[in-house]
Amino acid sequence: MRVLITGAAGFLGSHLTDRLLGEGHSVLGVDNLCTGDIENLAHLRREPRFAFEELDICEISGRQFDPGRVDYVFNFASPASPPEYLRLAIETLRVGSVGTENTLKIAQKYRAGFLHASTSECYGDPLEHPQTEEYWGNVNPVGPRSVYDEAKRYAEALVMAFHRSCGVNTHLVRIFNTYGPRLRPGDGRVISNFMKQALRGEPLTVYGDGNQTRSFCYVDDLIEGILRLSRSSEHLPVNIGNPNEITILECAQAVLEVTGSKCDLRFEALPTDDPTRRRPDITKARTLLEWEPQISLKVGLQRSLQFYRETGTQFAYT
Repeated sequence: MRVLITGAAGFLGSHLTDRLLGEGHSVLGVDNLCTGDIENLAHLRREPRFAFEELDICEISGRQFDPGRVDYVFNFASPASPPEYLRLAIETLRVGSVGTENTLKIAQKYRAGFLHASTSECYGDPLEHPQTEEYWGNVNPVGPRSVYDEAKRYAEALVMAFHRSCGVNTHLVRIFNTYGPRLRPGDGRVISNFMKQALRGEPLTVYGDGNQTRSFCYVDDLIEGILRLSRSSEHLPVNIGNPNEITILECAQAVLEVTGSKCDLRFEALPTDDPTRRRPDITKARTLLEWEPQISLKVGLQRSLQFYRETGTQFAYT
């Protein structure tokens, strides 16, 4: 296949690019680099089946961007960590709306398959636990996090409208907390923050009392689930994530054990609308895709450690 990936220089987009190239496909990656890092794709500079173009998918109609015939579109363009989407609030809303519509039109034009990277944030601070795809969520539509949550929720509605009204072969993945190499140190997400701080010998920042929960999925497992979904006949949202729910305090302890750090914990106020619980019900993925995560948190953290060492952080025990 010839595949278009938006957000290709991001954490997930770059891993997806590697996986598809490894399967023998050709990939055109686009990214405006507002949060993506071109270094995530540096190892592909001499890969003849990969091409990259720096552009903003919200502006492609004005630039007459046309990738040529593609067989599949993976839409991964969006800021994803809280500091980034709060800093780029308008841009986040635009990429979820205008950008998603532009890429859907490309899929429609070439009769290509389309997968949109949605998020567990569609569930907000959930009143249902664990979260099934049928749950409509508990989202504050005017809070600080709404720029991300509502952009993703609108994008899901847009994707389904193109499927129902225009016949586009669409897929929706709701991604739960994911980690691994290329997740930028200190980008505001739990494991990247903890890794950076532990390797620098700094106290690990825990928001709230640390008893809020998350479910962490290693990136290779996530990409496998996404590809299986993209090749399925399911058009409604599917949760892809790890159902092993742990507290933030347990996550901090796991990072300290893997890094060998003796750092203390530093507690700070919980951000507005930060979810207190997060755990996917993956019954649908198990049944339809025969998928479930294989890599434990300990193994995933061990695989991630070398990346964080190579980013310039050094061990410094307190």
